Amino acid sequence: MTDSVMFHEGNRRLQDQFESRRISDRLEEFCRKEFTPEDRVFIESAPYFFLATANAEGQPDCSFKGGMPGFVTVTGPSELAFPDYDGNGMFKSLGNIVVNADVGLLFIAMHGRPQRLRVNGTATVSREDPLLASTVGAQLIVRVTARVIFPNCPRYIPDMQLVDPSVYAPRPGYDAPEPVWKGFDVFKDCVHPRQPTFGG
Repeated sequence: MTDSVMFHEGNRRLQDQFESRRISDRLEEFCRKEFTPEDRVFIESAPYFFLATANAEGQPDCSFKGGMPGFVTVTGPSELAFPDYDGNGMFKSLGNIVVNADVGLLFIAMHGRPQRLRVNGTATVSREDPLLASTVGAQLIVRVTARVIFPNCPRYIPDMQLVDPSVYAPRPGYDAPEPVWKGFDVFKDCVHPRQPTFGG
């Protein structure tokens, strides 16, 4: 065991092999448990992030979550929330959260000034969250309580251009089209109906 909030024995073993324990310890000093005003601005301006989850046996999964900027909100000093929109109905990520609350979120800007922020913590999924009433297109709300928040070096982020938001991203006063795959012969006899959503 280690007394670190960031590193376990596997991390330490490799750090020692590459003589990087000292820099790792220094970087850990930049970790925090509460969002800064800059964190809030970055998170709430993000049109997407990546969500890592694992099932009860620890088998991992990673998914892309996207929406209009502001779809993720910082709801408390150490808490953020985001909606689950209509999707393919597999509930890979959210199903994992139901049986294993540990999550990792990666916010990354690959356009403009490159930036990364990691948020590790525990999550809950709710069909009765008060945010449903004000979140267009949401069928569930996920809340994450941060265990550790840390900025990450953007060195290898490519310089890309953000052109347009997804035509499927829910927004006020907008009827998003159904995705084309729902009409494919191989799927159309078993596609679930779009779920009733709140906030719209």
